[in-house]
Amino acid sequence: MSNALCGTCPNRDVGFCAHGIAERRFRIVRRGQLITAQNEPSQEVFVLCEGWAAQFMALADTRRQILGFLLPGDMLTPTGLVSDRIDCSVLALTDVQVNVSSRAAVATRFEREAWLQRIISESITEKLNETRRLLTIVAQGSAEERIAFLILHLSHRIKRRSVVREERYFFPLLQQHIADALGLTPVHVSRVLASFRARGWMQIYDGVLQILNRQELERIGSF
Repeated sequence: MSNALCGTCPNRDVGFCAHGIAERRFRIVRRGQLITAQNEPSQEVFVLCEGWAAQFMALADTRRQILGFLLPGDMLTPTGLVSDRIDCSVLALTDVQVNVSSRAAVATRFEREAWLQRIISESITEKLNETRRLLTIVAQGSAEERIAFLILHLSHRIKRRSVVREERYFFPLLQQHIADALGLTPVHVSRVLASFRARGWMQIYDGVLQILNRQELERIGSF
């Protein structure tokens, strides 16, 4: 992972990285480490270049609620453009590379360039809509419905950003990550995934998700 990544990045001409807004400063964070910490002051804006990460809120009893999963091209915390403190923690789920830009420099351009305002607004709106959908499924769905929804949601997002063959997707999430996102226990997640596998709907093996029967997953996981 290096500056050369920009030349081949599929997101280099869209969103925040387009038009030279993102500075060519990078940071590598290893799997399992925090990229940003909740409530920390920050004068920087981060965009995920490579790898997977998770936004989460830390609870007082050491539990955590995962708010969403981040893929290459995503801003880590869009609200960081208007606040000098990080609103949630971000954990590297794999080794990641992030682009680091000055918040002040971006804010200056944001004030005078309408297209950048639109891009940032779209990013924040998309994240709010995603959070609403996740909240709805967690509040109203069964364990099977929650997990099917998450699998479908992530597979759609991956398809938008990379070539997918035979419904096989890079999938670095552990059962604990799924549990923390959906308000379940890892044991419950394991049982549901085993059930989906036994019914021939999907399987996860060595960090690869393969969807075998999308129609059945959509039947229970489309909200």
